[in-house]
Amino acid sequence: MNETILVVDDEESICLSLKGILSDEGYEVLTSQSGEECLDIIEEELPSLVLLDIWLPGIDGIETLKRIKSRHPKIQVIMISGHGSVESAVTTTKLGAFDFIEKPLSLDKIVLIVNHALDIIRLEEENRLLKNGQSHEIDGNSKAILELKEMIQIISPTNAWILIMGENGTGKELVARSIHRQSSRSDKPFIEVNCAAIPEELIESELFGHEKGAFTGATEKKRGKFDLANRGTIFLDEVADMSLKAQAKILRILQEKKFERVGGTRVIDTDVRVLAATNKNLEHEMEKGRFRQDLYYRLNVIPLEISPLRDRIEDVPLLADHFIRELSLKESKMEKHITDNALEVLIEHTWPGNVRELKNIIERLVITSPSNIITADDIPPLSKLNHKSRNSGSSEDVYSFRGAREMFEKDYLAKKLVENDWNVKKTAKSIGLERSNLHKKIKAYGLNEVKEKL
Repeated sequence: MNETILVVDDEESICLSLKGILSDEGYEVLTSQSGEECLDIIEEELPSLVLLDIWLPGIDGIETLKRIKSRHPKIQVIMISGHGSVESAVTTTKLGAFDFIEKPLSLDKIVLIVNHALDIIRLEEENRLLKNGQSHEIDGNSKAILELKEMIQIISPTNAWILIMGENGTGKELVARSIHRQSSRSDKPFIEVNCAAIPEELIESELFGHEKGAFTGATEKKRGKFDLANRGTIFLDEVADMSLKAQAKILRILQEKKFERVGGTRVIDTDVRVLAATNKNLEHEMEKGRFRQDLYYRLNVIPLEISPLRDRIEDVPLLADHFIRELSLKESKMEKHITDNALEVLIEHTWPGNVRELKNIIERLVITSPSNIITADDIPPLSKLNHKSRNSGSSEDVYSFRGAREMFEKDYLAKKLVENDWNVKKTAKSIGLERSNLHKKIKAYGLNEVKEKL
């Protein structure tokens, strides 16, 4: 459905005139001729925008504005007056009115102000749903990432539905936002639905909205995700984690492109582009009876697969630099730099948590590393397997340059400690190493255990 606008004026001719011009613009328009009726309609229909005359029978427009803002602060209100004054404009603006216009009305000006107000509403709604500090760039120069970017450029301008597949942490949401940003719907809402996080009993309310009193706890009307995403993009994240019952409800709205709010009777049309994502093999899920075949074929118009980070390890240095810049700014710290030996450590890791794991590690380093240079010594053990390998000097570890170097360093330090009777201060001085660094290496290589065995 398009955005709903409520026109409130005691002159029927003005209501009809505004309804005609705004309906031609594609909006659904309701009318009212009193403040009391206006408030009742708002409770029933929950419009996005109200055009409200100041001079009304019964409660006037200013009192009506106060009550609207008290009950529904997110609804934008444009005030109209045939007896405009600076005082009235200031008063209504202070009470939260979006704008103030005088009669006789310029229909062109009305359309311009209405479109602007609704653009602000859409932007505020999207900003509210966006994660703070969320980066929208897909970084990497690997063949897999370059091919992914090229495909995104091709498919984004279309209205095709897309199924994004990849392991946890590979950046499926990032890809979805990139597609939306490059689409013809980029100025419309991008609404994310975390399918795995919605309890089955609330799925209808979350997706379609509900009327006041529809169920226990429904104290006010609520717009659902499909309503909020109208004319924009809806992103169904982890779609395979929905129950079969929930999948059936999703399938119905995708087929019919219309729905009713829970507890409501009015049929609401919706125009959304659907992007879905999953970390599961949907063909396998269908074989096991856990995912509907008809929903799979409806969603899988264009499949996109994101490679795990271990298969494009050459992207690690670029991603690390990007996260260091981003997180230094976020934490209000001077931008740090990472050394080549630290990058070697990151490159050797298998990254089971993918890009998300890398970002978390970089954030920890930005916050905790004592200097503005991040070295290999600052990097904590990245996994039990890697930690064991670093400490033990296993046979597999020597096949990497860093592994061979660490094995040599461990043997060298053990030999020097023995020569100096395990006196750390004396050993550090003899080999030209800071005592604190030697302590770190003794701990990292488990040399205290070697001492106990001697």
